[in-house]
Amino acid sequence: MLPHSYTVDSLSQSQDLASAILSASTPSNISAACSSVESFLHSHTPDQCRHFFSVTFPSLICKIFGFGDATAASPASPAQSSSLRLNGWIDVISAANDLDLAERVFNLLSPSGILMSSIFAVDKLALVKYVFPTERLPEYARFMLSSEKDRSALSNLCPFLKGKIEEDSLRGSLYEVRLNVFEYYMFWLSYYPVCRGNNESSAVNPIQKRKMFKLENWTLIKGFPGSNKRDSDHKLECNLYLRLLYSYLKAFVPVFDLNAHQPYRSSLLHYGNGYDGSVMTRAEFLVNVFVHYWLVENDFSPFPVVTAKSFGVAPPFRSAVEEIPPTCGLEEVVKLLVKYLNLSWVTSGVGSEGYIEYGESPRWKTPTSGSSFHVANLSLRPLTSWNTHLQRPLYRYVLRSFLFCPIGSSIKNASQVFTIWVVYLEPWMISLDDFSDLEAALNGSVKDVKKEESYESRVCGYTSLWQSYVISNYLYYSSLVMHFIGFAHKFLHTDPEIITQMVLKVMSTLTSSKELLVLMKNIDKAFHSKQTGPGNSKVNELSRFAPSIREQLKDWEDGLCESNADGSFLHENWNKDLKLFSDGEDGGQQLLQLFILRAEAELQTVSEKNLTEALKCVDSLKSAVSNFFGGHVIKPIAFSLEPDHPQKNRDELFKPRGAGNQITGFVKYKGDWMTRPVSEDEVAWMAKLLINISIWLNERLGLNKSETNNDKKENSESVSYVDISGEDVGNVGGPGDAARMLLRGVVMVCGTVLQLMRRFGVRVNLRVMASKKFLMLLFLYVLFLVLKRVVTRMIW
Repeated sequence: MLPHSYTVDSLSQSQDLASAILSASTPSNISAACSSVESFLHSHTPDQCRHFFSVTFPSLICKIFGFGDATAASPASPAQSSSLRLNGWIDVISAANDLDLAERVFNLLSPSGILMSSIFAVDKLALVKYVFPTERLPEYARFMLSSEKDRSALSNLCPFLKGKIEEDSLRGSLYEVRLNVFEYYMFWLSYYPVCRGNNESSAVNPIQKRKMFKLENWTLIKGFPGSNKRDSDHKLECNLYLRLLYSYLKAFVPVFDLNAHQPYRSSLLHYGNGYDGSVMTRAEFLVNVFVHYWLVENDFSPFPVVTAKSFGVAPPFRSAVEEIPPTCGLEEVVKLLVKYLNLSWVTSGVGSEGYIEYGESPRWKTPTSGSSFHVANLSLRPLTSWNTHLQRPLYRYVLRSFLFCPIGSSIKNASQVFTIWVVYLEPWMISLDDFSDLEAALNGSVKDVKKEESYESRVCGYTSLWQSYVISNYLYYSSLVMHFIGFAHKFLHTDPEIITQMVLKVMSTLTSSKELLVLMKNIDKAFHSKQTGPGNSKVNELSRFAPSIREQLKDWEDGLCESNADGSFLHENWNKDLKLFSDGEDGGQQLLQLFILRAEAELQTVSEKNLTEALKCVDSLKSAVSNFFGGHVIKPIAFSLEPDHPQKNRDELFKPRGAGNQITGFVKYKGDWMTRPVSEDEVAWMAKLLINISIWLNERLGLNKSETNNDKKENSESVSYVDISGEDVGNVGGPGDAARMLLRGVVMVCGTVLQLMRRFGVRVNLRVMASKKFLMLLFLYVLFLVLKRVVTRMIW
């Protein structure tokens, strides 16, 4: 036990140090504060650092990231400190472009620094616990934590919250998230770019929001990755956040030979004394925190559908965040995370042979609907690649960015997300050279780059070793391409040059390797064919993955392909069968052909200076599309390209849906009529209400699925004939028997009608009653009845 005098001295020193940190806003003061922190930690043992992490450390976090209330970031036993609104140290370093100051702060926060070693030592002794603000959790976690029904499942569905949700000791009815020092620091590190992106969005589009927490007022961070491109004189060494992120990934998340860190994970054997299981535990915690804060965050379907249903979770916040796009400004951090985590696939040596031999489902960590499942069982599976943590969250992150990008707004965020998608499509282009700038920014890391030159030389392009990657991520190469084509049509009028270049980049990526293109076509054939001939052995071999890809499509696009994504070019029926290679009117070939025709027309309005390059881009796109489909791009079309009214300008000819009614009368909707976008001749709120009622009735009556041949056979075999004797006929009598017979007859007729509706695919659709014409007729009819009754009473 520590002496009382020493405890008081430690507390006073921690308070003085916290005050010095909060007042440090100039380079000299910041450097002095860093030296004071290091001096304090060097002169105190871990068991003497309780007051430092209780009082000083929250203030240090406030000043590093630049928010203004240290008391809100206090631990379970908060110490009062002053509320300040000063620029964070990251702001000061970025604005001053001070290499020495950046190096000084980085040395303090680096994984090998005295602060991080003290954090691990204090956590080992369990001296300090922090209460993380509920308002700073991802949106879905906030909603689930406030629901008594979903609270118990939250820790199981979110691995990074497992064992961290406890009842509030002061308010027993509420629950809170309690973290150790390392977890607390990483939570704030993950939340920092999200809050910065939200602040930028609110600065561009000011929206009055309810003030829920004092730490909301963070300063706007200049020069943070993703906002603007770095100036030529702004060096990477001054991008403190990106350097810290890479150093933490490199130190705590292994990507080389993951099996060496989990030798017995797939068995019931116990770890030996020489094995430190905390390495993979810490790594998975860090990856999950980054993924859920940056990719999942405000997604209304944060978990796999089957997994959520197995715990009885039905997100109550779906209607609240349904059409909110992902947080903007995360391009650089997400791109770095994707590149680094995909290195585990690059270096693991996973090949197509192993994938097919063991028959791994592309959904890997998603349980089957018919099996008993618990999230804890997932931890027993050996982790051979971090890619499984990215698949669903990143897919929905990219798709939500395309679908929910508002018409009339800037496509900056969508174009940034587009670059992340392209990086994910080409993992074979990732090499350690991509991290050379970051390695150079870390002192003494250049040797590591040279040590891996043998690996770097192998990175040249797609080979058969990447077949398992393409299969497990096939929706990125097919379904997401279709959605992107819809996005390109929707926003072509905003910036024809940029949109055309984006489409060209995607098609060039897909056609960069003939072997990759053949694999994609074989998967598509296997997906659409139940059984092929003996000559298509490759297609037959890939057909085993079709059910899993179909389950992926249903799960990953849960709620994202419906027409309630206002202005979306695609709807749920257009892409449910992966029609990228289809030559039908709703297939990829026709949509790309239409895009090329529209792009040529749109590019005629650009300046003559850029027109030549723009037309060259269109020619390159024609060549790439022709190579992709193996034929001519522009085919003869049935209608005339000559406009009926040549005096119409470009904006009238190519105006996105919902912008006006100049062309909507000539557009024929090809999808499900019940889930089409709300039109101008309908009452919007009534249409949505009647659609929900129709969906509920169709589900209850089983009309969503058409009757199969097996059902028809069973129904025909189930028909029975009953012989009625004369005595039974004579005994029938009375109004009660007659009423029962009439009721049974009505039930039989209704059952027959339902069978016919299922057989012919007829569904209940009450949406027609939301039509303004129908409501007007109904109003006139009611008015006629009322007037008739009034006139009748007046006459008599």
